[in-house]
Formats: sequence, structure tokens, C-alpha cells
Amino acid sequence: MPGHTENEIEIAAPLELTWRMTNDIERWTQLFSEYAAVEVLERDGDRVVFRLSMHPEPDGRVWSWVSERVADPITRTVRAHRIETGPFAYMQIHWSYQETAAGTRMRWTQNFAMKPDAPVDDAWMTDRINKNSKIQMALIKEKVEAAAAELVAGEPR
Repeated sequence: MPGHTENEIEIAAPLELTWRMTNDIERWTQLFSEYAAVEVLERDGDRVVFRLSMHPEPDGRVWSWVSERVADPITRTVRAHRIETGPFAYMQIHWSYQETAAGTRMRWTQNFAMKPDAPVDDAWMTDRINKNSKIQMALIKEKVEAAAAELVAGEPR
């Protein structure tokens, strides 16, 4: 059975700020702890094609791939998929944002399958994505909430 994950977090910050910060791909190295570099290859309105590179593993290997991401500011959703799939047969990601009484609910849904010759299987990757999503979402929450607090205090972000 293919891999499927759903993770969400409540961020005590306005929807517009959360949307803007999490869709500023060029600053993802400051928002996520796992990315060492982001290179935008193509941009057309709300569609962007970009290369992400992870921090090197202990053996020096750097994982890198190209993805396409299309943001819909009306529905506050983003659809993305890997163009260079690497060990994945496919990887599709859906981000959704919802305004709540506390601020913003951000949800990530990922559907994927590993290639038969991948070093790990779908179950292993599902567990890895679920664990890492919680870590990355907590970091994003912390950074977006700090930016929101700065705005309330009248300090520039």
C-alpha cells in the first residue's frame, strides 16, 4: 500500500502571515532545519519550480531534488510534487491553511510510494515523514509566532 501521512499544527498567528512566511520558498532554509539550500529554477505567478538540498549526512551525501509547487491564495492551499523523484516512485504534497479562533491551522498531507529498489519501504518512509513533519511544524510554529509577536509589538520582521 502506498504511503500516506497527514499532520497539522495550530499556529497562534494570523493566516496571512502564516501563508506568506511558509510560501516564501527562498527563505525555507531559515524556516526549516532540514534544508541547506533552495534554488528557484522557474517562477510563473503562483507556480514555482525549485531545487531543495538537505544538509549533508554523516557520510557526506547530500540529498537534493526538484519540485513543482502551485499555491492558490484564494483557497489557501498548495499542491506540490517532486519532478526529480529520487527513491520515490512519486511524491505529492498538499498544504492547507485554515483560519481558526487561535490563529491558523496548517495541514500537510503527503501521498507517495517508494521505488522497488529504494533503500527503504513505504512503511519506513511513512514513519520518517510523520516524525519529521512534527519537528518541522514545531519549528515553523515557533518562527511564525515570533514574527507575529514582533508585529504586535510594532517591531519590523
